[in-house]
Amino acid sequence: MELVFDGHNDVLLRLWRAKAAGTDPIAEFVDGTSHGHIDGPRAKVGGLAGGLCAIFIPNTSDFALKAPDASGRYATPLAEPLERASSLDVALAMASVAVNLDRAGAWRLCRSTDEIRAALDAGVFAAVMHMEGCEAIGEDLAALDVFYAAGLRSLGPVWSRNNIFGHGVPFAYPMTPDTGPGLTDAGFELVRTCNRLGILIDLAHITEQGFWDVAKTTDQPLVASHSNAHALTPVARNLTDRQLDAIKESRGLVGLNYAVTMLRADGRDDAETPLSDMVRHVDYLVERTGIDCVALGSDYDGATIPAEIGDASGTQKLVAALRGAGYGDEELSKICRENWLRVLASAWRE
Repeated sequence: MELVFDGHNDVLLRLWRAKAAGTDPIAEFVDGTSHGHIDGPRAKVGGLAGGLCAIFIPNTSDFALKAPDASGRYATPLAEPLERASSLDVALAMASVAVNLDRAGAWRLCRSTDEIRAALDAGVFAAVMHMEGCEAIGEDLAALDVFYAAGLRSLGPVWSRNNIFGHGVPFAYPMTPDTGPGLTDAGFELVRTCNRLGILIDLAHITEQGFWDVAKTTDQPLVASHSNAHALTPVARNLTDRQLDAIKESRGLVGLNYAVTMLRADGRDDAETPLSDMVRHVDYLVERTGIDCVALGSDYDGATIPAEIGDASGTQKLVAALRGAGYGDEELSKICRENWLRVLASAWRE
């Protein structure tokens, strides 16, 4: 089995919601559940050995993809910006879930690649705390210091909505990621502070202008944790060839997103999406950036994924499909975990 360290999931959001509904989130992760995509037992079956676990503040109003029109086009407006104080409450509650899972031995909250490797060797899920959209952090960045102390080692300045740090891309097809402004002055300061602390900066949801703003400011490899190739699926969330070239030049990384809307040529939200679409994107990304810059970023618990995979227990089906497409052991080890560990070590100044 090829162990997978994955670049993005929303299991903390699901567990936080379970706790709010009266369910013990630790028991749900340890004992397993029929809900969502990730828990300890299903991760073990699928060889999902760890990953970046997102603190994501849900929208305060209903948010859903617009239905495609007769020609297959859709354009979902950006979600409304969030208020900071309530966002901080939610972020702290999700961080508490992450910390308590660590205390209970349900997973290991990792702050270095040595800790990740030790968890992989011990067969314990290696979780890295990530923040997807920084609505919980104020312009003074004081909260960032506290989250860092709690274990935060990766963040995306924005999700697909605007905040004080920058602008996000909408969920739209067909559309380029060049949809608006990039970083604000506060966003540039956030990037510089992440460089100083050693917090990975994730470009998965930011506008193309924001991508270039980060590129000219950061001293880290450029990373899009869960994005695919715009040339194959022209949704605004996917990366253009020029962005992929910049990732290659920086020795960064793009993590394959399993979200079907970002895999299918028609951009539709249809779980009956073949694994060949996933392989097609990996092939393209490898050809464009090289084998050292491609990894996995499933978006488990945050998106519709191919029915053939189903949940974390089906992770090895993608590995098998890649092997069947000609990827050997060394290439698969890079795609499945080693590329992530290399990039994290660089961003964390190890």
